[in-house]
Amino acid sequence: QVQLVESGGGLVQPGGSLRLSCAASGSIFSIGAMAWYRQAPGKQRELVAGITSGGITDYADSVKGRFTISRDNAKNTVYLQMASLKPEDTAVYYCSASIRVNLIRRSDYWGQGTQVTVSS
Repeated sequence: QVQLVESGGGLVQPGGSLRLSCAASGSIFSIGAMAWYRQAPGKQRELVAGITSGGITDYADSVKGRFTISRDNAKNTVYLQMASLKPEDTAVYYCSASIRVNLIRRSDYWGQGTQVTVSS
């Protein structure tokens, strides 16, 4: 059984910073791409940033230059460093990972979400 557990959300003032973490645990053979998504009230879930197993990254235009995604493969963990936060960044943030539990079976897993609120 595989689990993704996020941490690091909270309330921050505009212009502030937060770092989200997401750790994968369980019966893991290998982890491929990992990503962060977010969903604001009344809106669809959107991709924020992604990172391949080799460290290639991609970002939504709305967060480029402000957010940085990284991963520690030894810890099965992905991070999202968020800076210059804006009220429109307020959302529930979810991590996702493409995980193999053996050579044959690969599935996409999701964390439970962590709330980020940007407000003065």
